[in-house]
Amino acid sequence: MTAHPVKTAANANRLALAALLLGGIAIGGSPIFVRLSEVGPMTTAFWRVALAFIPLLIWSKAMPGVKRDARPDSLADYFWLSMPGIFLAADLAAWHLALHMTSVANATLLANLAPIFVTLGSWAIFRAHVSGIFLIGLATALIGVVVLKGGPAALGDGKLAGDATAAVAAIFYAGYILVIGRLRVRFSTRTIMIWSTASAAVCMLPVSVIFETGLIPLTLFGWAMLAGLALISHAAGQGMITYALAFLPPAFSSLTLLLQPVVAAALAWFLLSEPIGLMQAIGGVIVIFGILIARRG
Repeated sequence: MTAHPVKTAANANRLALAALLLGGIAIGGSPIFVRLSEVGPMTTAFWRVALAFIPLLIWSKAMPGVKRDARPDSLADYFWLSMPGIFLAADLAAWHLALHMTSVANATLLANLAPIFVTLGSWAIFRAHVSGIFLIGLATALIGVVVLKGGPAALGDGKLAGDATAAVAAIFYAGYILVIGRLRVRFSTRTIMIWSTASAAVCMLPVSVIFETGLIPLTLFGWAMLAGLALISHAAGQGMITYALAFLPPAFSSLTLLLQPVVAAALAWFLLSEPIGLMQAIGGVIVIFGILIARRG
């Protein structure tokens, strides 16, 4: 007896959706690790990908080969496998720079607008169909992010250059999602994660050396924060999102970014005793509701 193809596909989609949501939650915890890191933001970004490379490499060597996985066999393959890491490194650099140039509210909101750019990119580059229901869900989730950050009035203290830098970070992350979505047609999750993580670390190392001092944490706690960021937010979070992109459209998958402010606010309340106000609670509910609408589209 063999499983019915429709039922098998449905089960795979449900598993991919679960991985997508868990990946978004894992990445949503990254601001807590960054906030508690003992090294600078660029150096923290470097250690995030450098330390994540170790378990990914062990996973690659320990697990048997994936039957459908292809091996890179040309310069073009190596180039495209490196591109997600380049986009990710640029996203991290722009995001951390924006936090020092504009208000936290502006930087957080604008850096999480990647779903807009993913949707536009999917439509413009790959001619992907975008339904009206999906656009309604996207708009609802974006409204929820604005409410979560205190409404439009809370976004008035930013600076134009910093706002633009945060928007550039969102564009880079959209590129990361779009390229991975295409690579998953041919390559496995672990192959993509190995190459993208390594290329991101190679890109971030000179940036951290040039712009920051004190590249090594001085305490065990500092190393623990970097390890948590690398293992939970990158290796686990990005890995689950990469897996899900084999089964779900990039435009919908990018909506997990909008879970990050919700998760970050909840973790900050639980771990850092930062209170959650009524606007934040309402905004979080709206974001989740928007994602559910988009899922139906």
